[in-house]
Amino acid sequence: MLPDFDAVLARARAGEGAAFRELHEDLAGPVAAYLRHRGAWEVQDLTSEVFLAAFTSLSRFTGGQGEFRSWIFTIAHRRLVDEWRRAGRAPQQVAYVPEDDVRTAGSAEAHALDRIGEQRVRRLLGTLSPDQQEVLLLRILGDLTVEQVADAVGKRPGAVKALQRRGLASLRRAIEAEGVPL
Repeated sequence: MLPDFDAVLARARAGEGAAFRELHEDLAGPVAAYLRHRGAWEVQDLTSEVFLAAFTSLSRFTGGQGEFRSWIFTIAHRRLVDEWRRAGRAPQQVAYVPEDDVRTAGSAEAHALDRIGEQRVRRLLGTLSPDQQEVLLLRILGDLTVEQVADAVGKRPGAVKALQRRGLASLRRAIEAEGVPL
């Protein structure tokens, strides 16, 4: 969260590059995490599209930092749905170019532990309905309020609360079934 959000927003509206960077750095990580967990193929590209769309229409945005965060995640949700639709029509195949691959590798142990944790989270999330997954990811990764999630996914706040409650209860039962005390 930016302590001086209103000033940063005003500077971004005036076209100051450093202000755009501050807004991007504040939310790019959570947006990318949300997109990754929702199954986006090109997380970095899609994250860039989200911020490009937001920054080009920044003059139309009204509200404070919470509303801005909600607005960004609403754009992310819509871009992800658009990606799913495009992929359903024409899957993209991209050739691998080794010299363009900038990834680095950590230790095998760290990688294995990360994969185990990620696989467990994905498996647990897979036990939920798509709507429950969407709500929990936006609430947790996006740090959005119930009302902001409702706006992002086009549901009533009461429905979002019910989806969250049922999703968390399902996760609790699944974790307890594994023999892990809560």
